Amino acid sequence: MFKSIPFFLAVGVVTTMSACAKPEPDYVVVAPEPISVEPVYTGKYK
Repeated sequence: MFKSIPFFLAVGVVTTMSACAKPEPDYVVVAPEPISVEPVYTGKYK
């Protein structure tokens, strides 16, 4: 009985520490949108 008390205490401490750990944030890379639209050829006299 006495040997199981430190074991359960250690398991409880490890479980508590893992539950309280902060997860690492996910990094999302977003491609920037163009600032202006490039002119499009529509014909000579439009």
